[in-house]
Amino acid sequence: MFLEGEGIFMNLFLIADAECGGLLPLVKVLAAVIRLFWILIPVGLIIYGTVDLGKAVIASDEKEVKSAQSRLIKRFIYAAVVFFVPILVGVVMNLVAAGDPGDTNSWSSCWNHAWNG
Repeated sequence: MFLEGEGIFMNLFLIADAECGGLLPLVKVLAAVIRLFWILIPVGLIIYGTVDLGKAVIASDEKEVKSAQSRLIKRFIYAAVVFFVPILVGVVMNLVAAGDPGDTNSWSSCWNHAWNG
């Protein structure tokens, strides 16, 4: 029973790898790196900006607090941009893949296997 399930899993992996032209492991690594940056960069920007603002508030310098608030707002905007760029690129690429039923279907399928599985 276990071997039969393993065979089904291997067949799915081989089908997905055939769609990627043998590059499924590389595409999976790329998807993992994108996911890592997708989360860590915005969180890091927000934490760094909050710490910067906290230092300015503790220093009780009005000019420094205003400057730190400005930097925090910019970092929030940068974090939002970093978070939404992969989503926007994915939407655009899916629209391109939907418009041309040629070779782009295998690319889209390969990326979906790597991103979701």
